[in-house]
Amino acid sequence: MSTQSEFLDSPVASRRSIVLSRETTRRVRIAALAAFAWAGSAALTQWWPNLDDWPYTQELLVLKLVLAVLAASIGIAGWRAAVIAAERTNEADSKHDAQSKRTYAETWLVAAPWLLALALGIGAWEVATAKLEWLPRPFFAPPQALIAVFFDDFPRLASSVAHSLGLLAYGYVIGAATGFVTGVSIGWSRAVGYWLHPVLRLIGPLPATAWLPLAFFFFPSSFSASVFLIALATAFPVAVLTWSGVAGVNPAYYDVARTLGARPGFLILKVAIPAALPSVFVGLFMGLGASFSVLIVAEMMGVKAGLGWYLQWAQGWAAYSNMYAALLVMALMCSGLITLLFRLRDRLLAWQKGLLKW
Repeated sequence: MSTQSEFLDSPVASRRSIVLSRETTRRVRIAALAAFAWAGSAALTQWWPNLDDWPYTQELLVLKLVLAVLAASIGIAGWRAAVIAAERTNEADSKHDAQSKRTYAETWLVAAPWLLALALGIGAWEVATAKLEWLPRPFFAPPQALIAVFFDDFPRLASSVAHSLGLLAYGYVIGAATGFVTGVSIGWSRAVGYWLHPVLRLIGPLPATAWLPLAFFFFPSSFSASVFLIALATAFPVAVLTWSGVAGVNPAYYDVARTLGARPGFLILKVAIPAALPSVFVGLFMGLGASFSVLIVAEMMGVKAGLGWYLQWAQGWAAYSNMYAALLVMALMCSGLITLLFRLRDRLLAWQKGLLKW
C-alpha cells in the first residue's frame, strides 16, 4: 500500500495525470473531430454534384482541405505543447510558471471548437444551397459565390475598404480629439462645465444620423459632411467618459502635487489625464462602434465610394453574394480596429490589462 502511495506522489505519476488531463484531452479530440469534419465536407464538395454549375468549387475544395490540415496540426501541436508544459510544471512545481509558459499551440487549441462549428456550418450551408437548392436564389448563394466575389470583384471591394478606412480615420480622429478636449475641459473647469455641460446633455444623446439632412446642406461636399457626422458620433461618448474620468480623480493626488509645487498645467497633463485614461479608453471603444455605424449610413446616403456604397450597389443589382462579402469584410474590419485599440490600451495601461475584455 505504501508503495502505491509513493508511486502516486512521484513525479512520473504527477506528470502523467497532468498530460492526460480531461480538458486537454477534450480539446485535442475536438481538434481531431474538426479535421475529420473539414475532410468530410471536402469529400461532399468533390463527390456530390451541384445542381448548378457554380464556379470556384475547386477552390472551395482546396480551402476545406487546408482547414482540415490546419485542424489536425493544431491538435497535434497542442497535445505536444501540453506534454511539454506538464513536464515543466512538474519540474517547477508552480502553477504560475505553467501559465507564464503557455505556448501559441495551446492558445490555438482553444479555437478547435470554432473550427468544428465552422466545418459543420459551411457544410450545411453548401448542402442547402449548391447541392439541394432549398434556399431561394439569388437571395441565398453557396460558399462558392462568396469566394467568387473575393476573386472576381477584389479591386472594387478593396477600393471600397480603403475609402471607408480613410473616411473613418478622418472622422474618428477629429471626433476623439474634440471629445477628449471637451471632456477634460468640463471635468477640470467649473466655468467651462457651466456652459458646455448643458449643451452636451442636450445635443449629445441625439443620434448622429439625425443630423444627416443638415450636414449635407451646410457642408460643401458629401465627404466633409460624412466626416462631421462620424466625428459627432465619436465625440459624445469620448467627452462624457473623459469628463467622468477627470472629475473622478482622487483629490489627494492634486494635493500631493500642489505640495511639491505643481502648477495647473502639470496637474492637468501629469495627474488628471493619466488618472482618467481608463475611462477615456472606454469612451474611445464606444465612439469607434458608433462611428462605424454612422460611416455605413453616410456612405449609403451620399458618398460615392466605400463599403456602404458597395452595399447599396450590390442591393441595387441584386448581387446578394457581393452584399454578404461586404458584410463579412465590415465585420472583420470593425473587429480588427477594436482589437488594435485594445492592444494600444493594454500597452499604455499595463497595470489594468485584463480588466476590460474583448
